[in-house]
Amino acid sequence: MNTNASYFFKKYSETQKLVSRKKVGNWIKNVFDLLFPVDLDQHFNSEEDFIRHFGSLKAELNSILSTINHHDIDKTVETFFDELPAISQVLETDIVSIYMGDPAAQSEAEVVRCYPGVFAIAAYRIAHKLHHLNVKVIPRMITEYAHSKTGIDIHPQAQIDKHFFIDHGTGVVIGATAIIGKNVKIYQGVTLGGLSVRKEDATIKRHPTIEDNVVIYAGATILGGKTVIGHNSIIGGNTFITKSVPPNSKVYYSQNNEVVK
Repeated sequence: MNTNASYFFKKYSETQKLVSRKKVGNWIKNVFDLLFPVDLDQHFNSEEDFIRHFGSLKAELNSILSTINHHDIDKTVETFFDELPAISQVLETDIVSIYMGDPAAQSEAEVVRCYPGVFAIAAYRIAHKLHHLNVKVIPRMITEYAHSKTGIDIHPQAQIDKHFFIDHGTGVVIGATAIIGKNVKIYQGVTLGGLSVRKEDATIKRHPTIEDNVVIYAGATILGGKTVIGHNSIIGGNTFITKSVPPNSKVYYSQNNEVVK
């Protein structure tokens, strides 16, 4: 008897089975195409065809949730799709902010199809809604799928207001208890993280608060649940911040010394 195979069969038999990452990824891509129908591959001859497609997305979510023993699946699915227009409206503000905030952007359609931040933010907003509907595991699978495609890691529990802009995006990390206000712009390599990774801190606020109208340039690291970046501030590239910054500040490094103005 093959003892190695027996070992792995025992693990297989004892492991709870979940929906595949591929199925979750396909679903989130299809929902994204529903929210932003600029892809010629998606073609519907009539409203009836579109309604059938909409129904198939609901059925697929129902199937996904059935793998995690979620309570009241039908109600959760209906609530999510009832609130999808509101999610779409918030995402439209993100698209406008990206288009208006980047001189290189030629159109909103270009932003939707070419900017990784759009897909990462959309995946986050969808996952965040499912998180608030008490769906387990699946929201994290959604944002990790987006992470694998874009290099942008946003925890579904984070609270992010409208008009959110991630430019370039590779290496951006936004932790679970981060709070981000309106009209915030973040560049590549930014970390909104925790000062501690102790398990006993799981129930406290570990990640910073970013108030309205803040710009955080590439490579900045902002840590700590008590750290607040005041509104209308600019955080320079490669800064390392563990203390709160008052509103209307500029933080940067000059000759290896942090400067706050």
